Amino acid sequence: MERPVTEADLTFEHVPETDQSFENALAKARDGDRLAVDDAIELLTTGTESEGIDRRRKERVLEAADRRRAEEVGEEVTFIANLNNNVTTACNVGCLFCNFKDAAHTFESDTEIETAGFTKTPAESREIVADAVDRGIYEVTSVSGLHPAFALDEEHREILDDHPNPKEVNYKPPELYDTSPGTYTDQISAMSVDDVHVHSMTPEEAYHARRGTDWSYEEVYRRLKDAGLDTVPGTAAEILVEEVREVICPGKISSDGWLEAMEAAANVGLGMTATIMYGHVDNEAHRAMHLKRIRDLQDRTGNITEFVPLSFIHQNTPLFEHDVVSGGPSIDEDELLIAVSRLFLDNVEHIQSSWVKYGDEQGLKMLSCGADDYMGTILSEEITKRAGGGYGEFRSFDDYVEMIASIGRVPVERSTDYERRRVIDPDDPPFGPRLGPKADGTPLLTRAERDERAVPADD
Repeated sequence: MERPVTEADLTFEHVPETDQSFENALAKARDGDRLAVDDAIELLTTGTESEGIDRRRKERVLEAADRRRAEEVGEEVTFIANLNNNVTTACNVGCLFCNFKDAAHTFESDTEIETAGFTKTPAESREIVADAVDRGIYEVTSVSGLHPAFALDEEHREILDDHPNPKEVNYKPPELYDTSPGTYTDQISAMSVDDVHVHSMTPEEAYHARRGTDWSYEEVYRRLKDAGLDTVPGTAAEILVEEVREVICPGKISSDGWLEAMEAAANVGLGMTATIMYGHVDNEAHRAMHLKRIRDLQDRTGNITEFVPLSFIHQNTPLFEHDVVSGGPSIDEDELLIAVSRLFLDNVEHIQSSWVKYGDEQGLKMLSCGADDYMGTILSEEITKRAGGGYGEFRSFDDYVEMIASIGRVPVERSTDYERRRVIDPDDPPFGPRLGPKADGTPLLTRAERDERAVPADD
């Protein structure tokens, strides 16, 4: 039996070594010049001529990024009233950084294996979103596992049912499962309650929604848009460098595939965000290369509203359990990634700080490192929680106003596309809708309350 790969075994073609100097890179950043990949590597490492992070140099990078943030977006810190409604944890892709998924075969009706995961029907998704809309949210974010029974729509279902080798396209009919997720268009339509903004269908999910066909990503996203999709979350990006993806997610969409799908979403008129998930097996060269690919994508599309750095949470993930990594990124790495994102992505206006990843105190610190957005109320967050994240899954408007005001910044409620909804005066409560936490994927109301106020899925 072969020994599994470990951290010590990893060697990469791309390493953080450059002929640029830290001082030259910092001077370019301060002058507002467009940075090259080598410049980003120097800033992320605080100089490749020596090991480790130089704290004094780091502070100079953070100061440059904070100054750029103030010049570009001012003193406002934005947030949104939103809900995470992940449809299913069933997945068999096998990404080593993920502990959100549950093996898809454990959801089948004839299995004797008990699963801790969940699958929601479109009607249940409708109910959950309707409950949250009634409480004041106006965005629903939905990112789900790649359930084998998921199809784009009924036409796609017929194609998959007739496929000569369903296993080849990761398909099993919904009749094999206790609960069917329906189709992607069913779910998007169900979550389109009133005027809520539906933010869903990552490139990886779009890949799943076209498997077994010759459909383009444009065709997939056009159908989803017709069903009610408003914008696309640029997750599933991880690191857009193949030598990293071959280690952490060999079964996942490729870097080029991710970029193709995102450009297609933009081509059919969908706004989008972009992310990076760093601090696992990657190094600073990979992170800089990823930033370059995001900036190039934005040059082509102009549709990216925000960039979201996602610090790798390692505790319960296969990468950690199999000794491929010994931990996640350091606080220094987190701060430098935020800062260099601000300095490098000169065409992306907003950089997000994630209190789910960093916690409140460090999340606020990131707002002085170049970030200007502080996520949303969430209401339910399963992905980071399952990976071992120790921070909460809910923030009230009162929490937001108190935290943002405590660092001398201006709290602003925003829409998904960064239109201002309201500048909030910390001295003039109440601050917003009264929301409540529920982090296990179930509706916010009791069963009796839900029965009383049920909303049909086909409304």
